[in-house]
Amino acid sequence: MPTGFHVLIAAQFVSGLADNALLIVTIARLDELGAPLWWAPLLKLGFTLAYVLLAPFVGALADARPKARVMFVSNGLKAGACALLVAGGDPLLAFTLAGIGAAAYSPAKYGLVTELLPPARLVAANGWIEVCTVGAILLGTALGGLLVSPSAQTAAPWLPPLAQALPTGGTQLLPALLTVLALFVLAGVLNLCIPDSGARYPRVAPGRLLRQFADDNGRLWRDPAGRVSLAVTTLFWGVGATLQFVVLRWAEHSLGLDLHEAAGLQIATALGLIAGAVAAGRWLSLPNATRVLPLGIAMGLLVPWMTVIEQPMAAAPLLAAVGACAGFFVVPMNALLQHRGHTLLSAGRSIAVQNFNENLGVLALLALYAALTAAGLPLALLIWGFGALVALATAAITALHRRHTSQGAHRAPLPNATPENA
Repeated sequence: MPTGFHVLIAAQFVSGLADNALLIVTIARLDELGAPLWWAPLLKLGFTLAYVLLAPFVGALADARPKARVMFVSNGLKAGACALLVAGGDPLLAFTLAGIGAAAYSPAKYGLVTELLPPARLVAANGWIEVCTVGAILLGTALGGLLVSPSAQTAAPWLPPLAQALPTGGTQLLPALLTVLALFVLAGVLNLCIPDSGARYPRVAPGRLLRQFADDNGRLWRDPAGRVSLAVTTLFWGVGATLQFVVLRWAEHSLGLDLHEAAGLQIATALGLIAGAVAAGRWLSLPNATRVLPLGIAMGLLVPWMTVIEQPMAAAPLLAAVGACAGFFVVPMNALLQHRGHTLLSAGRSIAVQNFNENLGVLALLALYAALTAAGLPLALLIWGFGALVALATAAITALHRRHTSQGAHRAPLPNATPENA
């Protein structure tokens, strides 16, 4: 792998760590303000809405400028969201601002992967990028739990004078927020160290962006390989984002853990996911990516076992198994989707289409989860429902894919394929 890719990986990990630690700290801030329980999913809802609404524009932005520079500016927006919380600002507004930064960051990040590496290396590269991305989600959640623990909030002797000097809005989470802000600053420094790939694309007139985006979206869904990979990753990220909240509630209510302990339990999922992602990058090639589809069914069947577990030590192996299935399942699908998107469209535009669909799935399932939580649906039914959704939806996608394959409608892309938009 080139040196620039390693710097990109480091920047992605630190930025993702800060994003997800910020989520837990912001949830704790809502608790501190006495907000109702169903407000917590709204944080992720506002964050994700930015991906959907800005998708037609951020892809073109990523292609119009050096992608490392776009990442630096986007990371600055996320740091600004953290600073807003330090100043006592509204948590929902602050986390939505972080979502705007993240929406602009993603097409530049993933687009740079396809520009720095040849198609034959994309599965291996996605093994590492997904380890860093999803590992940062889980480890960042654990870090956020540690930062909001009572011991962390009282361990800083410099806190009282600093709290008097800053307009903090009376929050006791100042050490946590300043730690997250420092991570965003570090990520920005790493962004500046990423080399320019040299790739340039024709600029699109602003008035044509919406029409072009609609055409790009339809083109990727009509492509057989693009359709199956886009359907799978949309399902995976929608369910995964929602299960993050489900697992936190389950650990608190069924296992009797505090918020910071519940967040720490997800380290088991992170370790399993790292193992699955590395294995996929090592053993699978791009033309064989669709062979992992049955693992999505297995992952869905594992989720309902949470309802019979009552001890944290028994929960860890289950979460590790779910993580291993997820890592081995999503990495080849993501690599296949990136390759087809880059082949059919461009680096930034294809990732914008991917983000639009995946985050539309996240929005739909988070809205459903928030509504069911507000309606008082038992947690066990929620867990069974999401497990069944993963298993049944993946089974349907697999059946459709096999039917297309048997009819000769599906042809796996070759690693040395030439971009059609070249």
